[in-house]
Amino acid sequence: MSERAREVDVRLSRQVARVMDDAVTVPGTRVGLGLDALIGLVPGIGDALGSALSGVIVRDAIRARVPMTVLARMGLNLVMDALLGLVPGVGDLLDVAHRANRKNLLLLLREVEREPLREPPSPAYVAGAVALMLVPLLAGVAAAVFGIWLVWRLIT
Repeated sequence: MSERAREVDVRLSRQVARVMDDAVTVPGTRVGLGLDALIGLVPGIGDALGSALSGVIVRDAIRARVPMTVLARMGLNLVMDALLGLVPGVGDLLDVAHRANRKNLLLLLREVEREPLREPPSPAYVAGAVALMLVPLLAGVAAAVFGIWLVWRLIT
């Protein structure tokens, strides 16, 4: 195990990915379902909560100082997750297939094992990392607002 792998604790990221994407397996299949699919059924609020919980993996990636391109890919996975959640019914099925948390965990683990610990982060890295962490959270909030608005329009 590399020096970097010893210094970066990814246990919480592993747990979040498992709980969010693969908590239980559908009987008779190899398909896993997680909390992300369940809370995604709650219009609006579920997507925002899912984005916030998924931010744990991105936070660990920032702590591990993975390259900015990897952080951007992780952010894109989370934005796609939030956008898929906007499509009623079908979006939740697509969300199960997309598995943003599992993808982001694999990206994090690959980078942690591949490179030795880098220099301390530059101010530009910190600013970019914060921006990339906020974008998925804002997308989740936007999805929440849009979902609540849609439900309100259907009710009234």
